[in-house]
Amino acid sequence: MSKILTHELIKETMANQGWQEVNEADQEWQRKMVLDHYEVELTDRFDNNCGYYIYGETTRDGYEVYVAAEDVRNVCISEDVYYYDSDLHDALVDAIKDELSPIYLDDEDADFVDYAIEELYQELYDEKYEEAESELKEQGYKYADEEE
Repeated sequence: MSKILTHELIKETMANQGWQEVNEADQEWQRKMVLDHYEVELTDRFDNNCGYYIYGETTRDGYEVYVAAEDVRNVCISEDVYYYDSDLHDALVDAIKDELSPIYLDDEDADFVDYAIEELYQELYDEKYEEAESELKEQGYKYADEEE
């Protein structure tokens, strides 16, 4: 009799490593797991030593725009300035993946931060799921339909 591989066994293996399904993990847990994995810190302290900056600015005529840049002394308008804060989640995802730490955020509770963390957590969860499945297969586990 061989060992049967199931989704539940993979989930249990992942839970032992601290990974919960996306719909089971609260936002704070997802944030902790993502930031720990990439070894990145988010901060609301503006400092010249930050690896990346995301913050709002007001134009001379009163419009709000958002800056996402590695160097606040050398902002490129066409690449680093955003009209909508909802577009900032992609910039934050890239900064986290590139491990540009610490990352300054003038609003750590903004929706785009939550979206970025959720997206990265889902990617990492899927990656860890495949790793756990592979490890169990190496230990001799097989899905029931793979049995001969």
